[in-house]
Amino acid sequence: MNAQEEIKYQEALKRVKKIKGFYSHLLVYIVVNIMIIVVNIQNLSPGESYFQYKNFFTAFFWGIGLVAHGFSVFLPQWFLGSNWEERKIKELMEKDKKKWE
Repeated sequence: MNAQEEIKYQEALKRVKKIKGFYSHLLVYIVVNIMIIVVNIQNLSPGESYFQYKNFFTAFFWGIGLVAHGFSVFLPQWFLGSNWEERKIKELMEKDKKKWE
């Protein structure tokens, strides 16, 4: 494997780890919120409705964090393009090179 292929491999590996981290976060979010729902349902008083804000507090605010995590993983690809990082690195290296010349 040459240096260019190694760089591409490392970039792909880094991206896969980010995606895997997001999916792990999503799985934990789902499992924990299901457990919260089950506990809340078991602790309802007779005649009390489950649909109260306190029962969705954790899911809502944690969901905001989950969406932000998803944006950080997937949005740069859609918004900036697949090779944005590489272009930006080259641009910064050129600026730095010109600064020292």
